[in-house]
Amino acid sequence: MFQSFEAQSNPDQGPARLDDLRAQMLAAGVDAFVVPRADAHQGEYVAARDARLRWLTGFSGSAGFCLVLQDRAGVFIDGRYRVQVLAEVAACFTPVHWPEVQLADWLKEARPAGGVLGYDAWLHSVDEIAKLRAALPAFDLRAVDNLVDRIWQDQPAPPDAPFAVQPLDFAGEDHAAKRARLAQGLAADACVLTLPDSIAWLLNIRGSDIPRNPVPQGFAILNRNGAVSLFAGAGKADGIAGHLGPDVTLRDVADFLPALQGLTGTVQIDPKTCPDLVARALAGAQVVHAPDPCILPKACKNATEIAGARAAHDRDAMAMVRFLAWLDATAPQGSLTEIDVVRALEGFRRETNALRDISFETICGSGPNAAIVHYRVSEASNRPLGQDALLLVDSGGQYQDGTTDITRTIAIGTPTATHRTCYTHVLQGMIAISRIRFPRGVGGQHLDALARAPLWLAGMDYDHGTGHGVGSYLSVHEGPQGISRRSEVALHEGMFLSNEPGYYRAGDFGIRIENLIVTVKAPPQQGADGRDMLAFETLTQVPFDRRLIDTGLLTDAERDWIDRYHADTLTRVGLRVDQATYEWLAAACAPL
Repeated sequence: MFQSFEAQSNPDQGPARLDDLRAQMLAAGVDAFVVPRADAHQGEYVAARDARLRWLTGFSGSAGFCLVLQDRAGVFIDGRYRVQVLAEVAACFTPVHWPEVQLADWLKEARPAGGVLGYDAWLHSVDEIAKLRAALPAFDLRAVDNLVDRIWQDQPAPPDAPFAVQPLDFAGEDHAAKRARLAQGLAADACVLTLPDSIAWLLNIRGSDIPRNPVPQGFAILNRNGAVSLFAGAGKADGIAGHLGPDVTLRDVADFLPALQGLTGTVQIDPKTCPDLVARALAGAQVVHAPDPCILPKACKNATEIAGARAAHDRDAMAMVRFLAWLDATAPQGSLTEIDVVRALEGFRRETNALRDISFETICGSGPNAAIVHYRVSEASNRPLGQDALLLVDSGGQYQDGTTDITRTIAIGTPTATHRTCYTHVLQGMIAISRIRFPRGVGGQHLDALARAPLWLAGMDYDHGTGHGVGSYLSVHEGPQGISRRSEVALHEGMFLSNEPGYYRAGDFGIRIENLIVTVKAPPQQGADGRDMLAFETLTQVPFDRRLIDTGLLTDAERDWIDRYHADTLTRVGLRVDQATYEWLAAACAPL
């Protein structure tokens, strides 16, 4: 299996590791040290070698950081992880609600007299350090060696997997054309790229350095003439040299900092993603701040990538429908656990004969575990499926033609009236995003409230964004697009997004429903005034659990949308499954 069920953290190890880190802080002359969940590439995902936050604290979430002082240590986590963190960290660590409480504010209160704040300059972006310097005038921000690495005796080795080619049949544009197009728009003579998915997209390559995300770890310099220097571990790129051609020079990753130090003229960096150390190394150049030139083009998928996504989602829907039919038949027997469900679902995806990997660790929570937004089942936490509980399954697959991500909440046994009401409000929010038309220039922050409105009217909400960007056989979380209060980037045609409102009651149940969508030009509308409008096409085609839908709460338009969605699902998926599964699907997709 791709997924394992070993516990990723042990809170009992935290106190001793924290004591060892504090001893290193004293030796280094720093009063505070920040441990982020980051690596030198500044992407969202890290290899085992760079999982310093998890190793130190036990917290295994995908975002957060720890700030260590001699008398306290705060673990900063957002709304997705406020239940999870309580089970994963020892009492010597204090959970801090972030971003409501900022690092600078917490540190100033904890140490009013100031002092030395140590940090690893590889693991923090230029913007991050600049903001901290401005917010902490009483502190001396000092770049130091990574103090966690000094005490992590069995730290894993760096990833060494070879890179692979993403063929033109899936990429849709030759990398020479991409390099030439982006080079014309550079704000400087050269541009430093550190994000693995940017480099993967630009050069039409993939890798396996990060679990579940087919990205190659490396660095690159794009020149104004379209030539690229690619810096990677020894031998990792040898097999793709012919694909890259003469205008892409392969160099060892050890040459990256010397190459930066030798640059002159103007050099472009993205201060939001460029490590502070990279900017420091460009002392001989005039540094220009501008967005990573790959970010927006990568987000706006071309026709080939969109066609691939449709194919991948139809294939994945077949696996999901077979899984749901199996679950519906098997769960009443009362013998299933969360791990059984995860294993079965991965098996159905494998039977497509196209699965490269799962796109993230499957979130499968029954009853109270479903209230942990990013719950990961382990042998220690594995729970039998309750016969009158909700089961939340959030999963996805990595296929060479597309990346999928889908969540369905399923009633095991008889749902309560509360379950049905909450589920229907979540579904109404999802439908609102699915149906919306909006003017060009609108960002995700303008749409986020649409998904929350049915819940807000009932006095409810959820503590995560409504949607994230998704890559094309790349990271399941991709920027800059999103649907949340912080998503200021205007949406463009070709952007893949998730549409996933939810509702969670700690210790009781959790609900989330998720489809992936793609931004498209809105079809003509009778009576419209000719404005340039966009809309969403739904890529995911998997039925909702009818037992959880309170039709009395639906409007006629919402009911019609569900019926049309189910009719499309039956048409697109029905031909791909066996007769027994088709009969189950037809019943699940019958008109409300």
